[in-house]
Amino acid sequence: MNASDTAARAAQVLSRTFSLDGLTVPNRIAMAPMTREFSPGGVPGADVADYYARRAAGGVGLIITEGTYVDHAAAGTSGAVPRFHGEDALAGWQGIVEAVHAAGGTIMPQLWHVGMARKAGAPPFPDAPPSGPSGISLDGGPAGHTMTQRDLDDVIAAFADAAATAERLGFDGVELHGAHGYLIDQFLWSGTNRRTDAYGGDLTARTRFAAEIVAACRAAVSPDFPVLFRMSQWKMGDYQARLADTPEELNALLTPLTEAGVSAFHCSTRRYWLPEYEDSDLNLAGWVKKLSGKPTVTVGSVGLDNEFIGTFKGERAGVAGIDRLLDRMERDEFDLVAIGRALLGDPEWAAKIFEGRTGELVPFDATMLRSLS
Repeated sequence: MNASDTAARAAQVLSRTFSLDGLTVPNRIAMAPMTREFSPGGVPGADVADYYARRAAGGVGLIITEGTYVDHAAAGTSGAVPRFHGEDALAGWQGIVEAVHAAGGTIMPQLWHVGMARKAGAPPFPDAPPSGPSGISLDGGPAGHTMTQRDLDDVIAAFADAAATAERLGFDGVELHGAHGYLIDQFLWSGTNRRTDAYGGDLTARTRFAAEIVAACRAAVSPDFPVLFRMSQWKMGDYQARLADTPEELNALLTPLTEAGVSAFHCSTRRYWLPEYEDSDLNLAGWVKKLSGKPTVTVGSVGLDNEFIGTFKGERAGVAGIDRLLDRMERDEFDLVAIGRALLGDPEWAAKIFEGRTGELVPFDATMLRSLS
């Protein structure tokens, strides 16, 4: 297939609209959430609005924002990550929503609690201890506070309040960060959840906290307001970790979340083209869609020739083709594709793909993380 044929195929596959509850996404390209710490005091400013609006103007159908802290003292670990509470921060988010909509895109905030990934003494609330299901860090050591029932109730309420606020501000949905070893994922993973109450035990029991957050958010917003759930097998610092070793275990994880009201699952992998289980070439998003019956978003090194781990080593990522992605999307293995570093490197990545200008794509360099271009 020559370059013009590939470009026409990409435009056809990726330019289709997609309906999710009451939302119509103008195409199949989403911007993946990427923490960049450009919000002093937790307040996203006009520069952050410009950053997101440029990607929307560049053809991205759905912006999923960087993680933003819910209103709980132990939720964060940086004073420069945006928060989703307080009049000053919410005014900033209101401006971001308006800018993205004016540029033709749709947008959802990613609601976040870092749990045991919090560093003791870190801002925005230095006195708040790292908190998690069992006070166990990702490397297995005791490092913080074991959450009480009151703590759990407070966090669930914080997520629900944030979801309601997102709808009030005009966002098009919300995403709950349940991946990568942060708080919700810490409850899902046996490595960090050693509880003996109703929130611990087998995989189904370990989903209770996540399902209660989903249900609370679902109840706090309109019935047609999308609630996405981001999930992963791997954790920051443990890329071999797995929540579910078999499709049967994965189904046990997905069922309570689906029943609680998840609209779609955002399935984070390091390489989108790798099969999740033996005897099938389905990736994680493919399996989740097959088992849950819900729409899914795939992500993982799309459009680049190395995975994100290289970013932390200062490595440059060259441009790569997306034929394997198009093959999978034509089979409806998943519904949307989230682009991360490629969109940091090139705000017009989507437009260039749609228009066949692949020769103009800009490679990703780690120094771009320090720029708001």
